[in-house]
Amino acid sequence: MRPGSHCRACKCETGEPKISSIDLIDAMIQATEFAPGLTIQGFAAPLRISQFKLIAFDMDSTLINIECVDEIADAAGRKAEVAAITEAAMRGEITDYKESLRQRVALLKGVTVAHMHEVLSARLRLNPGAADLVSACKAAGMKVLLVSGGFTYFTDHVRDVLGIDWTRSNLLELEDGVLTGRMVDQDWGDICDGEEKRKTLLDTCQMMGITPDQAIAMGDGANDLPMMGVAGLSVAYHAKPKVREQAMVAIHEGGLDRLLEVLTH
Repeated sequence: MRPGSHCRACKCETGEPKISSIDLIDAMIQATEFAPGLTIQGFAAPLRISQFKLIAFDMDSTLINIECVDEIADAAGRKAEVAAITEAAMRGEITDYKESLRQRVALLKGVTVAHMHEVLSARLRLNPGAADLVSACKAAGMKVLLVSGGFTYFTDHVRDVLGIDWTRSNLLELEDGVLTGRMVDQDWGDICDGEEKRKTLLDTCQMMGITPDQAIAMGDGANDLPMMGVAGLSVAYHAKPKVREQAMVAIHEGGLDRLLEVLTH
């Protein structure tokens, strides 16, 4: 069920449809339009939502409408400079994501918590369909994971609003309510990059006693590809070209809840 795997629709012992190998090779070669603004490749839709136990989301430009680091930089008068690095990183043009994030965070030095609160309260919005998709997944018995190259200040808020089970993101260093331009190491490591997203998804699957094939991973940028590549179903949301090309589901128009068009009860 991963991008690049060749499978064919069959039934496992539980009677759930699974994807296995021969008839769908043509579907792997080129994405097909499942519905206007929604393409699929590598599997036969619909799938049963009950075969999935976990859904993992990126945050910035996936669950929410902004890139938080760019909006924080706006408060420091450095948005254009930071946004250019963000765009290059999300397109996969910068291969060292950790270094690119350190460069961007260094440019945030001097920004206050009050500025971050302004971003959260006045600029951050859930993307269309986010609440409906999370609610539907939880109603189907799935757990929800948020893994972000963004910051705990914002992921904690989104977690609480949507009732997300687990989060992993980066911690900005503060001194007297002002950003220092550095991040704080956490017990799991230093920076949540693409590899950390992949590791977090796999570790969460192991903790839950499920296989990665029972997980959905959803994102928009190049640093989401590692976790999307190990998940049973990968979903690109209004994504960069490199991500759209590799995802099993690509949502080009409409909200996040369009994923439910390829998942049935």
